[in-house]
Amino acid sequence: MQPAYSIIFFTTASGCGYGLMFWLGLASLSGRLPADRGLVAVAMMLALALVAGGLLSSTLHLGRPARAWRALTQWRSSWLSREAVAALLTFPPALAFAFAGVWLGRVDGWAVLAGGLMALGALATVVTTAMIYRTLKAVPRWHHPLVPACYLALAGLTGAVWLALLLRAFGHELALPPILAVLAAAFAALVKLAYWRSIDRSATIATAESATGLGAFGRVRLLEPPHTGRNFLLQEMGYRVARKHTEKLRLLAGLCGFALPALTSLASMAVPYWPAVLLLLLGAVAAGLGAVVERWLFFAEAKHTQMLYYGEAAA
Repeated sequence: MQPAYSIIFFTTASGCGYGLMFWLGLASLSGRLPADRGLVAVAMMLALALVAGGLLSSTLHLGRPARAWRALTQWRSSWLSREAVAALLTFPPALAFAFAGVWLGRVDGWAVLAGGLMALGALATVVTTAMIYRTLKAVPRWHHPLVPACYLALAGLTGAVWLALLLRAFGHELALPPILAVLAAAFAALVKLAYWRSIDRSATIATAESATGLGAFGRVRLLEPPHTGRNFLLQEMGYRVARKHTEKLRLLAGLCGFALPALTSLASMAVPYWPAVLLLLLGAVAAGLGAVVERWLFFAEAKHTQMLYYGEAAA
């Protein structure tokens, strides 16, 4: 599939924002979030900016962005519509939580309820985003049970690393946030490696023989293409990435997205303030880069079954 940069930015940026919202809400529920106006202000501004920027960028992939509001009307049957509804419903508790933490200087009382609803909304939005792809049977590598887990793991990891950075930057030397970032990186690495291993070893879902129904007569090959020029289908669904490039990009995603954030989070626990902040900043940037590479691969490696009619042997 053609990797659309607007969708890559949307899923990674909003995923990070929702991940940060989730951990902030969870920290509030557990009573471990410091009542620090500056911390809550910066954390919530960052989370809301990432989410809003991601949601706005997603409309760039639409033929008519002005009609994006119509996605809200199909929530009974469409995961895309459910994603839009979940995203909008997350804003009120998020804004209420920000108001309580910044203007009132409180992260207890009713702010805990707002934080809990914000965390729940963030979780639901990431799940609905993943389910858009999980339900597409025509793209076997997306129609995989680990796709929602991959989306949740990447959102949780990027959000956890940024939370650890912000807490340390505002002078809260806590052991739990860096440890949480390490655990999130380990979990994300395991889930993604399991996904890659599965799609590499999975049996072919469809072939040119099964697509045409001519398998009983022998091997089917393309004699002539359906048309002489490129069209929308080939442009959007005929993207190819060489195996050697895939392996290099997977390694880059693993090093930047999982290994480096884990190592910098661990190292930050053993050094003074400024080195710790710089290490965590490096880990947060690396996690973001790794997430972008991972998401690019998620789209580039996918094959739509309709490409069987354009010369692909299997999908």
